[in-house]
Amino acid sequence: MHLTIGDFGRASGLSAKALRLYDDLGLLRPAEVDPWTGYRRYAPEQLDQARLVARLRLVGMPLARIREVCAASPDTRASMVSAYWSQVVADHTSRRAVVAALVDELDTKEHPMSTTPTQHLFARPAVRHGQGARDAQLDAVHAGTLLFAVADGFGSSPSVAAAAVGAAAELERAPFDATPEAALQAAVARASARVGELGEDGDGTTLTVLWLVGDRAHVAHVGDARVHRVRDGEVATLTRDHTLVQALVEEGRLTQDEARDHEHRALLNRALAPGAAVEADLLAADVRPGDRFVLTTDGVHSVLERDVLDGLLRAAADADAVADGVEAAVVSAGASDNYTVVVVDVTA
Repeated sequence: MHLTIGDFGRASGLSAKALRLYDDLGLLRPAEVDPWTGYRRYAPEQLDQARLVARLRLVGMPLARIREVCAASPDTRASMVSAYWSQVVADHTSRRAVVAALVDELDTKEHPMSTTPTQHLFARPAVRHGQGARDAQLDAVHAGTLLFAVADGFGSSPSVAAAAVGAAAELERAPFDATPEAALQAAVARASARVGELGEDGDGTTLTVLWLVGDRAHVAHVGDARVHRVRDGEVATLTRDHTLVQALVEEGRLTQDEARDHEHRALLNRALAPGAAVEADLLAADVRPGDRFVLTTDGVHSVLERDVLDGLLRAAADADAVADGVEAAVVSAGASDNYTVVVVDVTA
């Protein structure tokens, strides 16, 4: 008996959008298509192939090779996947020297800038922080005068996210004699060490820090929290998610629809965790009076559609009202995860 696309999707763990995409790409044809309604139906024996296609998409295998693997006999598939991955590793190794040379070529000294906050800029923050439907609150947040940080912990210990945020917050309480980038790098290293001391196997956290220094916004970022900047009614996301799925989207190997519904969409490829050596993304952007910076954990931006969140962040209201609006939208959408939003309005 054939299954509807909804029943087949639930049995395979794939969304109907993903199954329709696999049909369009020629990776998984339905067993039958109703000529009048266009409804797709699948045979139960297609479940294994559906799961195989999803996993091959997740590792970034090109479409042509996925078709070859699916068409091959079961006793040769393992060797085909192994051969593909060996080539991926070899390609990365050969590109490493090229990347190192390119970085050396582009690594020019930054222009001198003040490390003292300018007096005419003032940051007005608002924080909303909730447990959602989770059994415990594993998010942590710091909202200071000029430094703001969020962390999204995972595992069994709620202390790791708080420890990471606490290590970052020390930057605001003590003078620093290095560049903001070096100070942030040292703060992330401290956070990583403390997570290693407190956490057990399976524990870890993301960490995203926004630090306003002079006329620059400095960001240190590990994981899948985000920093957004709203300027002149336009919302730009300054960070990129450190997830396997996002990396494949950027390479054009997964679609945005696949990424949104993928069962492994929250699988991090960079996080602070015991025994893990990790480097943060460090970036900087200019700051102007009237700018709005917003930090969100994935309990916010994975729940709200991008255009919905952008509309809330663009609102012509103060930071408290914007934070209230984001929280209300998350709660209305079910608040399936811990959530944190920090809205920072920069004024003269």
